[in-house]
Amino acid sequence: MATIEECRDALDKLSDSMQRAEGDARAAAAMDRSVSCRITDLDVTFVGRLTGGRIEVDRTVPGPPPEKAQIRLALTGDDLVAMVAGDLNFASAWASGRVKLEAGLRDLMRLRKLL
Repeated sequence: MATIEECRDALDKLSDSMQRAEGDARAAAAMDRSVSCRITDLDVTFVGRLTGGRIEVDRTVPGPPPEKAQIRLALTGDDLVAMVAGDLNFASAWASGRVKLEAGLRDLMRLRKLL
């Protein structure tokens, strides 16, 4: 099972790769939205913002997110680490229910360009 530190490192790596994105993916990453990433098996949530093409984690809270973020992700720590490492395809994990992504329709349309 991935640790909280490994999950935080994975979010940092994801943020770094989003910052280096080009074209449509870069435009999609350039949103300014509140974000939460719930790690279900560790019962913790990373809370922050997607801004300037990066995910900036402000805090880590126990349990579910304290407020509803505009973009919400929920998955296990192992799945987060595997996705960022390229060992798990987001689209297939999402289609099978292993990963949950919730956002407004407009945000979902923009985020699909990152996948």
